[in-house]
Amino acid sequence: MMTKFMNMRKTAKCLLMVMAVLLSGLSTTAWSKDFRLGLLTPPPHIWTKAAESFGAELNEKSGGAHTVQVFPSRQLGNEAQMLQQLQSGALDMAFMTVAEVSNRAPDFGAFYAPFLAQDIGHAARILRSDVARGMLDQLPQQVGVVGIDYGMAGLRQILSRGEVNGPGDLAGKKLRITPFDPILDFYNILGAAPTPMPLPAVYDALANGQVDAIDMDSELIWKLKYYEHAETIIHSNHMMFPMVGLVSAKVWAGLGEEDRAMITEIMRKYLGQVLDTYVENDPVWIEQVRETDKTFKQVGPEFFGDAPQQWDEIWSKRSSMLGAIRDVAASTAN
Repeated sequence: MMTKFMNMRKTAKCLLMVMAVLLSGLSTTAWSKDFRLGLLTPPPHIWTKAAESFGAELNEKSGGAHTVQVFPSRQLGNEAQMLQQLQSGALDMAFMTVAEVSNRAPDFGAFYAPFLAQDIGHAARILRSDVARGMLDQLPQQVGVVGIDYGMAGLRQILSRGEVNGPGDLAGKKLRITPFDPILDFYNILGAAPTPMPLPAVYDALANGQVDAIDMDSELIWKLKYYEHAETIIHSNHMMFPMVGLVSAKVWAGLGEEDRAMITEIMRKYLGQVLDTYVENDPVWIEQVRETDKTFKQVGPEFFGDAPQQWDEIWSKRSSMLGAIRDVAASTAN
């Protein structure tokens, strides 16, 4: 009887050891993840390159446990669709315009306050502020995503097929915009006809007169040669255009603290490099555009009359952070 009991104990002990080994293996597998990261920019774009560099370093730092497959050029849908995928956990990560986020979390519309930033360096300082980063804490509850940090594109300019001597010349004109409320309100105040349009369609739309003007940053005006179908370029720097690195809150909840810290550190590194790249190059692109044979006009807030003030009146009721972001801008100005 005693021998039978001892054999049973021995068998049970062996089973426990086998289970421990199996569970250990399962635990290791649980920490391995093949992440999918979506964004709207094409492969050569600064945002896409930063996403690829983030993925490569995460793979290296995790000892090969994690990989990141980058899907550029709206391969996974437009930003609204990608944000829905992040909310459901069907998409792991995205580099996304803050514009899309502001459609669901209106406080972020404050970043689009007209003439918030003096120049591109000032824009980067605003986005690196404690107040701006603190706003990311809203996202898990409000949007279902975790915000890691900010990147950006260049400040916004206006390119027109026709002559523009004042905001009245934009009245009734079809003007291509990114479809989100802050910029829609700005051009509605000016009396223009803001026209949402995906980026790949813009060049042909300018060429055939489908749109009369576009709201765009100097990088794409230069690199995609939009100026070829323009008569006037208004160098206004009238709005910032931030980007944010996002992780699905559902995916984030399944990660261990070590992996969360690793992803945060590496993604922040490359988002910071995006900011630095634009600070360095945005003035260069503007000069290249200036040197074309197009009419180039450098203007300030006065060019737009009381439109910036009207915008603030609208958005002070929608974004509880507008005053705080204006204060940050004032404290970080040159």
